[in-house]
Amino acid sequence: MSGSRGGGTHHRVRTATFVAMAFVVLLTAGAGWLWLRLNGNISTFDADGLSKNRPGAGVAGQNVLVIGSDSRAGGNSGLGGGEGDVGRSDTAFLLHVYRDREHAIAVSIPRDTLVDIPPCRRPDGSWTSGRTRAMFNSAFSVGESAKGNPACTQNTVEKLTGLRVDHTVVVDFEGFSAMTSAVGGVEVCLPKDVYQGDLDPHRGSRGGLLFAKGQQTVSGQKALDYVRVRHGIGDGSDIGRIQRQQAFLAGLIKKVRAQGFNPAALLPLADAATRSMTVDPGLGSADKLLSFAMSLKDIGLHDIKFITVPWRYEGDRVDIVRPEADALWASLKADRTIDGKDAGGDRSKGRPAGGAQASPAPASRAPAPQEPVSGEGVSVSVANGTRVTGLAARAAAALERHGFAVDGTGNAVVRNAGTTVIEFGPGRAADARTVARLFPGAFIRGVAADGVTVTVGRDYASASASASASAGASGSASGSTSGSASPGAAGSGGSSAEPSAPAPGTLSTDVAATARSADDDPCANLSYG
Repeated sequence: MSGSRGGGTHHRVRTATFVAMAFVVLLTAGAGWLWLRLNGNISTFDADGLSKNRPGAGVAGQNVLVIGSDSRAGGNSGLGGGEGDVGRSDTAFLLHVYRDREHAIAVSIPRDTLVDIPPCRRPDGSWTSGRTRAMFNSAFSVGESAKGNPACTQNTVEKLTGLRVDHTVVVDFEGFSAMTSAVGGVEVCLPKDVYQGDLDPHRGSRGGLLFAKGQQTVSGQKALDYVRVRHGIGDGSDIGRIQRQQAFLAGLIKKVRAQGFNPAALLPLADAATRSMTVDPGLGSADKLLSFAMSLKDIGLHDIKFITVPWRYEGDRVDIVRPEADALWASLKADRTIDGKDAGGDRSKGRPAGGAQASPAPASRAPAPQEPVSGEGVSVSVANGTRVTGLAARAAAALERHGFAVDGTGNAVVRNAGTTVIEFGPGRAADARTVARLFPGAFIRGVAADGVTVTVGRDYASASASASASAGASGSASGSTSGSASPGAAGSGGSSAEPSAPAPGTLSTDVAATARSADDDPCANLSYG
């Protein structure tokens, strides 16, 4: 009896072992099949088209160029986009992942930006001549192929930034739509009701309601429509929708993070993502993509930032503003965050590279820019956002000395502003940038109301007080009896008592002030203009 019971127990254990082994084999085989499927999804582009004169590889963080293609080729034909089968870049941003793997920033490059495009390789192997002052998105269309020319766009970004692009990823409409569906939709926000005619201005009528004002969850075609719509919101331009695209990406990241490492959710997303991507050979396998994705897992939502390269309108196109843009590229190259922190640390040692403690960038200031500020033809309203008596009048006087027309002054409803805010209405972005030259570090944002308004904060009060004191001390030393200069007044030596602009290489504080974090309110700052 006892022997029989022992034999039965042994048999059950052996059977359970075989079942467990079989389960492991099936699971491993299934994972292997899935891995083969993901590998089979991935397309790569020809690296022979990369420039032979590239920036040197850095020792700091990684730079990944992400391009959204609006080609109608293949399954994209039913989703809208460009005419014909030629690939075009509808949106692009440079993602910088800092060396500490705890910070990341995505810098949007408007598609209408005027840039220099270096020689690029055509599909037939020949090379184009370099072009100057060409639209940024035209680089992707060199060769007029259905998949576009990612290498040419990468060469253009490297020439523009002086940064080496470690990887390039192209995502098409079909894949983007599938990814949003795979995560169960993304929460977005609309500043107003949007109609079919806003998405397609050639429709000839307003059409039906596409999106109702306010927060909602979108996926598939609706998600694609959200990131593409531009008419009827803000200034109606391509650059006007960039902030909504950044808000959408923030929402997508937030949704993926909220689901956690759940295979049931991640596998459909991985399948959709790999089917939609064309990547450089360095990311051309599921192993490589997974390794890169896992390197981002410790970055908190608040430390994922979105900004747009410093810009201004140039007629119907967009120009990059220097030296602000150059300072931005320099800060990324040095692995310094937009708020001045050293993020070049070696996490394996728990301290920044070289053993130095992380510290903020020096808040050094250069002399005022040599090019004078002219406000001719620009009208501005000024409000005092502090309890400092007469601050609005002081700012108004500085503006008038530079030719601005001041529509009026007054007190803001809320009077505890720490940072000066410049708000501009549709079509007034260029005027706002001109005004901002007199208020370094101001937060600039587009609003629905017309005109340009400056609400001065405590930063302006402090800077103008320091400038007045400095001017007064200078006057005393030279025997002057004319009194101290007021903010904005130019002295006889050509110097200005205004708060000065950031030195080249020092990142302007308004870049940090206008950045979006992945955990920000989805309804905040949704459009330029």
